[in-house]
Parts: sequence; structure tokens; C-alpha cells
Amino acid sequence: MLHWMIGTESLATIAGMSRAEKTPTIAITANTIIVPSAPLIVASAKKRCVWAAVVSAHIAKSLCARIASADVLSVKNYAVNHVLKKVFVQTVKKKWRKKMKNKNAKSQKLTKTEVQANLKQAKRKSSSQVEKKAEHTRRPALRFIPTAWAKLLYFRDKSDNEVGGFGITEPDDLLCVRDFITVKQEVTPVSVKFDDEAVADFFENQVDLGRKPEQFARIWLHSHPGDSPEPSIIDEETFERVFGGCQWAVMFVLAQNNHTYAKVSFNVGPGGHVLIPVVVDYGHEFGPSNHEKWDAEYSANIQVENFSSCYENRDHISVEKDIDRYALPYDFIDELENMNPDERQFILDELGVRRDPWDEEREVIF
Repeated sequence: MLHWMIGTESLATIAGMSRAEKTPTIAITANTIIVPSAPLIVASAKKRCVWAAVVSAHIAKSLCARIASADVLSVKNYAVNHVLKKVFVQTVKKKWRKKMKNKNAKSQKLTKTEVQANLKQAKRKSSSQVEKKAEHTRRPALRFIPTAWAKLLYFRDKSDNEVGGFGITEPDDLLCVRDFITVKQEVTPVSVKFDDEAVADFFENQVDLGRKPEQFARIWLHSHPGDSPEPSIIDEETFERVFGGCQWAVMFVLAQNNHTYAKVSFNVGPGGHVLIPVVVDYGHEFGPSNHEKWDAEYSANIQVENFSSCYENRDHISVEKDIDRYALPYDFIDELENMNPDERQFILDELGVRRDPWDEEREVIF
């Protein structure tokens, strides 16, 4: 600006002067040139500063506006992204929950189906068991409550001899033995002989207790010291002789290995007999064992007889009659010898094989 006010030559002249010469000259120059030019300089400076301020303000405004717009856009984008992300996460979670819910529902449905199938199977099995039990219940069976069964086993194991007695039942269940009672008897390994007077006293006592004959005088119980429960010929004859006049009666045999034999004989109408199974029924109330009382009853009623003495006082004729009674007739033997081999073998097989009508074990434990 100084070049513009005083010119280049004046500046060169001033530059060549000494300091003492320069001061007055500068002062004069300033008074003559600069002072008059001061308003112009101030106006120009003012104009320039105002313009610069306006431009700076405009630039600042534009820059700030752009920065603010960018910031707003960035914030907006961030907020939108955050919201979108949150919405996306929620959508994914919702879909996952729905998927898991469907999976659980399917699993529960499958489990419910399996449970229903298991219930149906259990129901069928239960129904089958009930039907089987009902069928078994419909079958006649000689049943013992545990206490009566224990007493019978206890008497059987007291010696190597047979022992016998009567089964006591209830009026509404005549094939359920609730007690085993003995009377005075003589026993050997192959026989039991009741004392007639003791039997009469037993019947009288039972009647006094209010029982009917079918409750105490229809089931004959005795044991075998061996492993076979099959009744002997003497057993069959005794059963026929003593109980043949009753409408019905039961002969029961218990062997040493717990195998049993039970036959119901019917003496009304055409008559007949049938073998029935034997069970220990735990469905009834029963008391404990009483060995002391059982020992006293055994000692009072069971008298062991020497087996060899049974035939000492019998004459030779009676023995021959007994042997002849169980022998086969000679004409049958002759006829058997005259048969052809196949027919003879068939007859022998029929005589040797005894059919079991129940086709099952003789003793069943519930």
C-alpha cells in the first residue's frame, strides 16, 4: 500500500537518506500523504474486514451446516442401523422361539403319542391279565391261606410218616382252606388211620362252633413222605368208602417236594371227578405261625405205628386176599398175550400214561 501512496521513486530517495534526514521527511510524508489517505485506508480495511468476516461467516456456516448435516446423517444412520439391528435380532429371536416352540410342541405331541401308545399297550396287557386272572378265577382251584399252608408243611416235615386231617373253610368259599385240623390217628410211611371216636368228637365240636358239614367234613388232606403226590390204591378206597356218600368231596395229597394232587369227586347225578390245581392265596387275611400250639396238637393226635407190625397179626389168607384184590385177572393176561404186538403196545401205553387235564404245574403260588 505504501508503494501505491508515495511511489517507487520517493521510496528510493528516502532509502538513500541518513536516519537524521529520514525522520522529518517521513513525518512530512506521513502528514501529507498517509493522513489524508487514512479514511480511505480505514474504509478499505473496514470493507475488506467486513467482507472477510461475511465470507468467513458464510464459509463457517456452510461448513458447520455440512458437518452438522453429516453428523445428523451419521447419527441418523447409526440410530437407524441400531433400530434395524434391534428389530433384526428381535425377529431372529422370535423366529427361534417359534421354531423351538414348534419343536417342543412336536416333541410333546410325539411324547403324548408315545404315552398314549404305552397306555394302550398297558391297558391291553392289564386287560389280558385281568381276563387271564378272571379265567383262572373261574376255574375251580383248591386254595390255602398262608397260615393253613404253613401248618400243613410243618406237620408234614415233623416225621417221615404220612399225616392227615381236615380242611376248614368258610360257607361262602368252600374250596378255600383257612385251617388244617388233625384228629387222633395212627400213621406209618404208607398209611393214615383215623380214630373213629376222635372223628366223631371233631364233628361234634365243629357243629357246636356253628359250622356245617361242608365246611369241615368235605376236604381230606394228607401228606406223603416221598416225592410222589399220586394217591395209592388204599387212599382211593378210603376216599370212596368214607366220602362216597357225600354230594362232593376233595382228596388232597402233599408230597415231600411240595408237589400236590387235588381231586374233586361228585356223587350226585351221573357222578364223576376232576383234578383241580392247588394255590396258596395271599389275598385273604392270615395270622402268624404258632409252632408251640402246632407241636402240642401234633403230640396229642399223631401216633407213629411200627410199619412191620401192621401185618404181624394178619393171617396168611387175608394177605393172599389183599394180594389177589390188586392183581390182574388171568383172562386179561391171556388175552393180552394173544394180541398182536402193536395192539398190545397200545394197551400197555394206555395203562402206563396218565393224562393231566390241566396241563400245568399242580401248585401255583400267587
